Amino acid sequence: MNIAIIGASKDRSKYGNKAVRAYAMMGHTVFPVNPHETEIEGHACYKAVTAIPYKIDRVSLYVPPEVGIKLVSQIKKVNPKEVYINPGAESDELIEAFRKVGINPLLVCAINAIGVDPGKI
Repeated sequence: MNIAIIGASKDRSKYGNKAVRAYAMMGHTVFPVNPHETEIEGHACYKAVTAIPYKIDRVSLYVPPEVGIKLVSQIKKVNPKEVYINPGAESDELIEAFRKVGINPLLVCAINAIGVDPGKI
């Protein structure tokens, strides 16, 4: 699976970094997205999800809801099969914005969704 992790971080204590490591560990192709970085955990980092030159199956959000709302149209353009809004990234407005563009977001920890305990990463 190709996964874009929006809000990926170089800080290994942050969930945006733990997700990069967890998905890579489970054999998925990881595309970190952070406009301020060029590489995270050995993976090329992209400035925007629309800059990734591969089909994206899953998007996982690790950004504040007010940032996430600004990214809904970009995420819609890459047409992922799934969008995860992780705990702390959710808001009613963000959920509604995704639904308005035809995406029903999943409100669950994307790391737990692949059977990994984020506390052990």
